[in-house]
Amino acid sequence: MTNKLKSMVAGTLLATLGFSPAFGQDMTLKLGHLANEQNAWHLAAVKFGEELNTLTDGRIAVEVFPNESLGKEIDMINGMQLGTVDMTITGESLQNWAPMAALLAVPYAYSSLDHMDEVAGGEIGNDIEAQIIERAKIRPIAYFARGPRNLTSNRAITSPSELDGLKMRVPNVPLFVDVWSALGASPSPMAFSEVFTSLQNGTIGAQENPLALIRSANFNEVQTHVNLTEHVRSWIYLTMAESTWQKLSAEDQSHVMAAAATAQEYERGLLEASLAEDRAYLESKGMTFTDVDGAAFAAAAKDAVLANVNDEVKPIVESLFDSQ
Repeated sequence: MTNKLKSMVAGTLLATLGFSPAFGQDMTLKLGHLANEQNAWHLAAVKFGEELNTLTDGRIAVEVFPNESLGKEIDMINGMQLGTVDMTITGESLQNWAPMAALLAVPYAYSSLDHMDEVAGGEIGNDIEAQIIERAKIRPIAYFARGPRNLTSNRAITSPSELDGLKMRVPNVPLFVDVWSALGASPSPMAFSEVFTSLQNGTIGAQENPLALIRSANFNEVQTHVNLTEHVRSWIYLTMAESTWQKLSAEDQSHVMAAAATAQEYERGLLEASLAEDRAYLESKGMTFTDVDGAAFAAAAKDAVLANVNDEVKPIVESLFDSQ
């Protein structure tokens, strides 16, 4: 871990342990999420709480509950709709209520982080958020970018033609299976806990995940290459129950949005630092990073992606592909 990242994490962890609301507090918001205390989402959630407490002169405090301690993601969404949970960090799971939330994680829909930011922070992003508020009764107040997913293997792969039936693990998501089949691989759904052993014994020859998971799972011990397919760029929302939002004064709503903007910027800094650090670590362990023909991968994946998305979002997805 870099010294800069160490200091950011350490400072926020101290805030998690030592932060206490000022006297005169009017409201305590419960914010539950699935990540652990070292995750950037948790650190950004704590930052949000600190900022909001400062902006409201201690009237509003935020208690952050990591590690699914308030329940799993869907449980927390349901709790927000019932009024028992105030906030969570959630993403494409919201498509169970709002179909446009599927746009948060569509393979090859976003050619770069800047392109994704344009969409998430622009008209399409506004439409996604409005539908989530209307149909799920949950209000996105900030978004956090996630590290892109990349393909690891034991040889360089620069174009779809080089996949050549490569056996690889994918999550049990029909979209992922169909996309990698269209690209020319032989994908097999598999629990994440089984991937290392399957790579080790040769049952599969590849897998795909963000750099942070490639590192934490020690895939460098059983894979030699990280092929920078960056096939899924995605974001996730910091959200507040609409019922909680409506209890706030207009002034406090503006404080919430200001604190959320600070948390979003803080999380982006943590992400960028971690991406650089994870790459340096994996390279130090002998992994080779290979650039790929991203346009060729996107073109080969397009039909499979469009066949798997909801009719409501299909025209938007098609326009995102065509704009690249």
